[in-house]
Amino acid sequence: MTTLERLAATIESRKDADPDSSWTAKLFAKGPEKCAQKFGEEAIEAVMAVAKNDRANLVYESADVLYHLLVMLSARGVTLAEVLAELDRREGTSGIAEKAARG
Repeated sequence: MTTLERLAATIESRKDADPDSSWTAKLFAKGPEKCAQKFGEEAIEAVMAVAKNDRANLVYESADVLYHLLVMLSARGVTLAEVLAELDRREGTSGIAEKAARG
């Protein structure tokens, strides 16, 4: 099991936990929209680290982005396995060709 798979499993296990005992449970309790907001905030912080050429902070914020992405996905019932399957489906396809196929 990869690090992301372990993280996704931990996040799933916290869905019904007491919000006072788990940050993840607290996010779930606030709903998918709050989970999406937190993801957006972390993404902005990662972008700012790039703009500032702050490599160490980019690594730190990227970990936050991945965590909050998994929480957001889970809040809407989307699994890491589904996202990885979509990446597998796209493997070997040019990004230009993939975008053209979407219209």
